[in-house]
Amino acid sequence: MLRQQEEKILSDLLKKMVFLSGPRQAGKTWLSREIANKFPSSLYLNWDNPQDREVILDQAWSTNLELLVLDEVHKMEGWKNFLKGIWDTRPRSMKILVTGSARLETFRQSGDSLAGRYYHHRLLPFTPEEVSWAGEHRGLDDFLTRGGFPEPFLSLDPNDARRWQKQYLDGLVREDILNYENIGHLKAMNLLVELLRSRVASPLSYQSLAEDLSIAPNTVKKYIAILEALYLVFLVYPFSRSISRSLLQQPKLYFFDTALVKDIGARLENLVGVSLLRNMYFREDIDGIPRGLHYLRTKEGKEVDFLLTQEEKPLKMIEVKSTDFQLSKNLEYFHRTYGFSGTQLVADLRLERFGALEVRHLYPWLEAPELWD
Repeated sequence: MLRQQEEKILSDLLKKMVFLSGPRQAGKTWLSREIANKFPSSLYLNWDNPQDREVILDQAWSTNLELLVLDEVHKMEGWKNFLKGIWDTRPRSMKILVTGSARLETFRQSGDSLAGRYYHHRLLPFTPEEVSWAGEHRGLDDFLTRGGFPEPFLSLDPNDARRWQKQYLDGLVREDILNYENIGHLKAMNLLVELLRSRVASPLSYQSLAEDLSIAPNTVKKYIAILEALYLVFLVYPFSRSISRSLLQQPKLYFFDTALVKDIGARLENLVGVSLLRNMYFREDIDGIPRGLHYLRTKEGKEVDFLLTQEEKPLKMIEVKSTDFQLSKNLEYFHRTYGFSGTQLVADLRLERFGALEVRHLYPWLEAPELWD
């Protein structure tokens, strides 16, 4: 299935090095090979392959190469200086695409800055918007039961999808996390992931998790930061005019793989969250305009699921419901108090309502990006 980033990455490769990051098995290798096919001469090298690693270390590629693809090279000690040297001394006709499953901007914070030498694109699992853009027709249940990762999403056998999800979690915890950082309590990390699957879409209590796991709250924070860096989960913080004040409040946690969420109601909100995040990343990586995904919550407990921002200014509130067609009182409160516009997305809805506060069919709204503006 086509990916929306392909055309822009091809354009960016003419100007700078391109980093392509995202969760493991989100389609980065497939996309990079599709891009490589557009060039008469290209070479794909994966750091995890011992033979490829020797070629990388020796820089044993042709000077006439038009595209060099380096996968997982951020696992190499001193990878930033290595890439800087390759880029600064390459033949001017050579393009470089760097891919990786960990966040390339945070992995192993050391070495010279690569600022000004690359464009960054983030590839996330399929969402209704991207699938619709590719001309495919899928339903809400496909995303709720299979998630958006290509292999389980496109599989013809639902059993294969469930088997993939189990292997994906096992592989990430046992391999990627150990490669990322030496974890002393792998059992605690496994248990933390299981606990988080049941705490999606609720304000996160590090203290409560620490008590359940019999470890320190700071260790819980560290472990969740690792899960973030490896694109297993993402955090959504409450919106505040003061960023520092916002970060002191409890975030909500979501999974990049919606199918991992245990509660069906939370799974629906998770799908909306990852869809909003993917759209935000896609736009930001193209135009460079900072965007944010937050939620709203007062001390009295009035809460709205999401708030989209651009350059730290509120754009739209999003509330997620399964069947409730009555407009949320919390949407009305924040609209009346702060003037924010909002959309209530309902999975099972008979009639839509339009205006500054609107009620819309959830899945068609997620399919159509123009409705997000």
